[in-house]
Amino acid sequence: AMGAVPRFFTLALTLPGIDEPWLADFSAGMLALADAAAIELVGGDTTRGPLSITITVLGEVPAGQALRRHGAQVGDDVWVSGELGGAALALAHLQGRIALPAAEVGALEARLHQPQPRVALGLALRGLASAAIDVSDGLVADLGHICERARLKATLEWERVPVPAILVAQPLDLRMQCLLAGGDDYELCF
Repeated sequence: AMGAVPRFFTLALTLPGIDEPWLADFSAGMLALADAAAIELVGGDTTRGPLSITITVLGEVPAGQALRRHGAQVGDDVWVSGELGGAALALAHLQGRIALPAAEVGALEARLHQPQPRVALGLALRGLASAAIDVSDGLVADLGHICERARLKATLEWERVPVPAILVAQPLDLRMQCLLAGGDDYELCF
């Protein structure tokens, strides 16, 4: 989100017990993303306890070119890099709060379980965008972080934000909750 080239990452992993098939799948996915970004795991920690996964990626950006939250300015437009709300809708389905058609579940679960980092877009936004953040805590919360740091307010035309087609078919309250407060989409807001 800051327009940096990823260089390396750390992993802190807390597990309630050893589940070798889960660990194999998790490791394969994590290392596939690391290979795609040409970065290495350089450290971290593993402990026993309630499941918690913390990955920290460190990178480099030329001086003065980082897309920092406080860079937003009066008159800026607000953009997102892709559809929002799909990960939250998948979570609602997995928690049994709604039932989705089987044909739709796979793509939504992929958004939740296998988000794709928008590294190339972050690099392309250097010099174009004034600020950026990844949408991990929900659009309103994450855009709020930019507004707070820049000491600005934003008007959000939520009906114009791209969403998965299946989300449009959901009741308005669920649609707005997934779009505005659902996190884990990891699209960029800039």
